[in-house]
Amino acid sequence: MGNCESCPSKNSCSSNADTCGVKNNPNNNIKKIIGVMSGKGGVGKSTVTTLLAKRLTKKGYNVGILDADVTGPSIPRLMRLDGIQAYHDGNCILPVITEDGIKVISLNLLLDSETAPVIWRGPMVGGVVQQLYSDVLWGELDYLLIDMPPGTGDVALTVMQSIPITGIVMVSIPQNLVSMIVSKAVNMAEQLNVPVIGIVENMSYIECPSCSEKIRMFSDKSLGDFLAKHKLNLLGELPMSKEVISISEDGLTELSEDLESILDGIAREVENFEV
Repeated sequence: MGNCESCPSKNSCSSNADTCGVKNNPNNNIKKIIGVMSGKGGVGKSTVTTLLAKRLTKKGYNVGILDADVTGPSIPRLMRLDGIQAYHDGNCILPVITEDGIKVISLNLLLDSETAPVIWRGPMVGGVVQQLYSDVLWGELDYLLIDMPPGTGDVALTVMQSIPITGIVMVSIPQNLVSMIVSKAVNMAEQLNVPVIGIVENMSYIECPSCSEKIRMFSDKSLGDFLAKHKLNLLGELPMSKEVISISEDGLTELSEDLESILDGIAREVENFEV
């Protein structure tokens, strides 16, 4: 993938490959790169990344996940890759491949222990994320999902400036404080000319087990105001349920029809998005 038309640095850098901020591996052909971002920690961003990757794979696409949350990586656990390591073949880093064919790379897959702390300064962390993109043998992918860390710091800046992002999926929860923080991430993407595909609202409601009524703990108005202010689409609302929460412990098992339908809608929006 080396199309300058889809590059976030287009028109702001020299056409000389040596000065271009985007470093692509000639062995890789990645059609679309989707960042999953929140601006706020603890909103289920990595869970959304996992669910979206599984859904796109089920639809027949070749999918990879780059865990860019270097200091707090959770993708290996969510993808049930505990105790498995990626390795370097002398030329490239080879990603770990799940049972359903998803290629995954995370710093935790390169460490001797998943509990080893990463005590690095920001620029070093950003450099590692860039290497996990350019030095990994992704091969042919329809989608590469990048699970980004919370906030608008070095890693987010590195991803948006040095990786040709197709678009960003923002993850939020229905709280005014969170919406304010997510707004910072949306504004950052806009300033760097990276398109925002839309918002996934996690923990949106609780479904009554007796009557199936959707119980919303927070006002619907705050979401509507947030979407209108930023001119964004709502890609889907995920419930607060044991089904979603248990993914971190039991992995992704059989999902209910309702959750399948919600995920299909989110995946469809990502599929149909064009820059």
